[in-house]
Amino acid sequence: MLEVKRRPRASGRGRAREFDPGRSRPSGIIRCALHRRHWTKRQDGRYRAHYRAGRKRSQVYVRGVRVETNAEFLRQGRRVALRRITKHDREEFLGLVESSRALHRRWIVLPTTPDEFDDYVSRFDRHSADGFVICLAKRRSMVGFANLNEIVRGAYQRGLIGYGAFAPSAGSGYMTEGVDLLLDYAFTDLGLHRLEADIQPGNIPSLKLVRRLRFRKEGYSPAFICIRGKWMDHERWAITREMMDTRPG
Repeated sequence: MLEVKRRPRASGRGRAREFDPGRSRPSGIIRCALHRRHWTKRQDGRYRAHYRAGRKRSQVYVRGVRVETNAEFLRQGRRVALRRITKHDREEFLGLVESSRALHRRWIVLPTTPDEFDDYVSRFDRHSADGFVICLAKRRSMVGFANLNEIVRGAYQRGLIGYGAFAPSAGSGYMTEGVDLLLDYAFTDLGLHRLEADIQPGNIPSLKLVRRLRFRKEGYSPAFICIRGKWMDHERWAITREMMDTRPG
């Protein structure tokens, strides 16, 4: 009988290694180049994964609109990615704002004209404020937006976050993943210590999001922010870097 010998499996180069949380790891960031995944050691000794990606140079069209694909991802997760908003996003952003008018009407005011969009982008100086879009990691189409506002350095190291989904993708869970990427970027790369979110009591999806991400409710402020000429009550939520380190998973 002919004896068939099997070729032994290749080892080392060319094979993806699984991360074993039980193994000893050096402090700092462990890089897995194949998946562009980074493991950061937390205070409790466990490791937390976050994702990064480089530039993608191919041209992509979303609903007939050319998407700016040279924008670099600041973070990339399983389904979505985080990048800065640019002037090249104008057409896609304004189209999504128009289709999401009913969704946003009670909660937030967004730019609706090219001039308003340009003013919106210009205020993100990366010192006191920064603006982002959350997009699908593969198709790169926008599913939402996020902002870091009122950034204060010195002894505070804090910022105020705002965010919202666009109607075509609302309820899909993309924003929870996207805001989580923003938290990781703000605490890790920007070195902030505390992030706050002001949310109207009736905005149930937004309240569910901050609860899922383990924000802490810190207060209630009547007539806190003026939206469309009316002073609205807001709940005040916050999360710190230490709270991120102790979250499950």
